[in-house]
Amino acid sequence: MRCPFCNYEESKVTDSRDAVEMNATRRRRECCQCMRRFTTFETIDLSLQVKKRDGTFEDFQQDKLVHGLDAACRHTRVSHDQVCALAYKVKADLMVRGVREISSQELGDIVMDHLRSIDVVAYIRFACVYKRFKDIRELRQAIEFIVPDDSLKG
Repeated sequence: MRCPFCNYEESKVTDSRDAVEMNATRRRRECCQCMRRFTTFETIDLSLQVKKRDGTFEDFQQDKLVHGLDAACRHTRVSHDQVCALAYKVKADLMVRGVREISSQELGDIVMDHLRSIDVVAYIRFACVYKRFKDIRELRQAIEFIVPDDSLKG
């Protein structure tokens, strides 16, 4: 790691801790030449390709997932911190699988599995976009999947 002050190539780590909100490891470093301190952030490079519905591929982007989840969770009891934690769980699931590519359908299913346990309304909102419901019958089926039919009456 080059020192940002004197450009010397050697530094030592003086402190390390997780930066959960950034899904990174924060490292406090000290240059071995000028002795000045600086901070670096290390993140895991998840080289994962998402196969879209039209057959094209794009890199997995956790920020894009957070943005979509934020939209689904708007005006619910789900905080932005919970959304970020959910996106991190999804990324961790993908890392455990050890695959290099995943279909957008599989990715959506993973997200929905996590979202269902957090907030039913956010789950339905996400499902409406992800599943592209064509009519009210499909929406009702999604609702009945998570809420028993008896509780919809009355």
